[in-house]
Amino acid sequence: MADPRVPGAEDVVELSCGETIRHGDLDLGMREFECDCGETHGVVMDVHPPERFLPEFLVEVLREAIETTSEEMPEFGTPHLLGVVLEEFPDRVVAIDASETADVGYALAWVTEFDSRRLHEVIVELVVELMEHAVSHADDDGALREFERQMTDFDVPEFVDRYRAERDLEADDPYA
Repeated sequence: MADPRVPGAEDVVELSCGETIRHGDLDLGMREFECDCGETHGVVMDVHPPERFLPEFLVEVLREAIETTSEEMPEFGTPHLLGVVLEEFPDRVVAIDASETADVGYALAWVTEFDSRRLHEVIVELVVELMEHAVSHADDDGALREFERQMTDFDVPEFVDRYRAERDLEADDPYA
């Protein structure tokens, strides 16, 4: 016998903290939300540009360097960034497929245990790791040493602070 369906139950999502939300609880301008669990969770949607986290020049470099195999997402973007976060922290990120919920304005969303600022740091840290991995495959020991030397001076929290201040993410940008 088939299980009875509860109307609207398909848009209920359990977060990693154990609380539940509906697709409509998230809106396009949302960067984070105060959860009933008492924590602030970072929110990212497929419609948010990757420049929310990374400078435009770096996004362009990543788009040129990274080949995607998806017809739905032929160009490197936010879903790929959050895919890396999800892969690294599978128990701390929930991916939401709202593609069948036409009235919410997004098809994919991710809710993290991290607040939006910490999520920003995590993304930068993971992109630096990807870049180091790519440089290590270049068969150029000098380039790898130079990259590693430059990264010893790179301070992720300081970069995130400066980037957010430069973009004035806290004040006006809905994609902070």
